[in-house]
Amino acid sequence: MKPPPFRYSAPTSVAEALELLVTDVDADARVLAGGQSLVPLMNFRLAQPSHLVDLRRVEELARIRTEDGMLVIGAMVRMTDAEHSPEVAVAAPLLAEALGQVAHPPIRNSGTVGGSIAHADPAAELPAVALALDAELVVTGADGTRTVAAGDFFHGPFTTAVAPGEILTEVRLPHRGGGHAFVEFARTHGSFALVGAAAVIELDGDTVARASIALSGVAPTPVRAAAAEEVLTGSTPDAATIRAAAEAGAAALSPTGDVQASPETRVDIARSYLRRGIELALSRAQDRR
Repeated sequence: MKPPPFRYSAPTSVAEALELLVTDVDADARVLAGGQSLVPLMNFRLAQPSHLVDLRRVEELARIRTEDGMLVIGAMVRMTDAEHSPEVAVAAPLLAEALGQVAHPPIRNSGTVGGSIAHADPAAELPAVALALDAELVVTGADGTRTVAAGDFFHGPFTTAVAPGEILTEVRLPHRGGGHAFVEFARTHGSFALVGAAAVIELDGDTVARASIALSGVAPTPVRAAAAEEVLTGSTPDAATIRAAAEAGAAALSPTGDVQASPETRVDIARSYLRRGIELALSRAQDRR
């Protein structure tokens, strides 16, 4: 299938892109940030924007840097570049690991970090990673920039805090120590995962000082597994504690069913992958002591 007719613009700066969006804010102008999700939707006519503003030529959005103790990733950084970035490997290894599980290399060669987060697919890897890492999402509009915490950014399936006429410009990640893990269950490699789990565990000696865990595929948005975090924090974790944390995290879920899995199946998978993610993150945290 082919998309309906649309106007196409390729600005070279954020200011130019914002001007185009504001001009056509009432005409359903959409940002193109790689196109690996939006273009298929357009081809099936599930999305019909009248104007595409392509950000691929905006070089200021395609950089990775460290600033004030934060890893700053421009929204247009290609997934493959972030996946293999030395800065990401050191400051946010959870992100690098999750990126390796996104679809296939050709998709990651075109898809962008900011595009995936702004698209807000509840089954996607990067929104869950942003939530687990307490990311700060920088949104830019005609009136300036604002920073939105990841916990406040995702409003529903494919819906975020980015308003019409605004652009997600940066993803800011605090440096986190300890161990990390991203694990997911998909029916075939590269397919959308039914459930994903992102975990970061920090130890103080043998005690869990901090646990951050997020799940994808179990709700309209990525969700924090707060009950699992509560069981782990302050504990000296053993097999029984890990099982209890996974049980607590799964018990708090109430996913809907679809053709891929029933609600009960998703909860069972979430329980299993919560345990796997916690075990792997904990093992890595212990190795780094």
